[in-house]
Amino acid sequence: MPNQLEQFAQLEPFYQSWNAKINLISRKDMEHFYIHHVLHSLAIAKVVKFKPFTQIIDIGTGGGFPGIPLAVMFPDARFYLIDSIGKKIKVVQEAITELGLKNVVAEQKRAEQVSGKNYDFAVTRGVAPLTDLYKWSKNLVIHSTEVYNTLPNGLLALKGGNLTHEIAALKRPVKHYYIGEMFEDIDFFAEKYVLYVRM
Repeated sequence: MPNQLEQFAQLEPFYQSWNAKINLISRKDMEHFYIHHVLHSLAIAKVVKFKPFTQIIDIGTGGGFPGIPLAVMFPDARFYLIDSIGKKIKVVQEAITELGLKNVVAEQKRAEQVSGKNYDFAVTRGVAPLTDLYKWSKNLVIHSTEVYNTLPNGLLALKGGNLTHEIAALKRPVKHYYIGEMFEDIDFFAEKYVLYVRM
């Protein structure tokens, strides 16, 4: 879709301009913005293709990752991006306006402050240990026996490094998808995974 390509193209200049005012992304990372932030976020899209009207909450979105790239990728799904840091959410709200995204709402909130099980998936990028992410997500994600998307409702977490202890501590089945296989020959993804926990 030409509109989506345009929106993806707008991301780097937008974040570059904001990064000069608020240190959202390290300068070294900014040099590899599309790989380290956009492509990394889109690894989730390699695991599940969100169908129209799917409700997704991004816990601890920071500057809008993975939520913003996923919202561009899936314009018919609905995204709710939360973070406890107000200045980061301000940037995310500016990104939503700048890109003309109609399927995203962003608010300054902690996961524990969100009420009701209204979401099909929780997504996140390495903001906390898996046990915490699961604890927050299970209060937000609808437990359903019916499978609407290609995966049953659950938590999708972008994580890196040695995850053995984190996975063991959860004491629940965790499926892991190796990002290094999705985007070959990119060293950055050598130890990165999408972890999926069914609700």
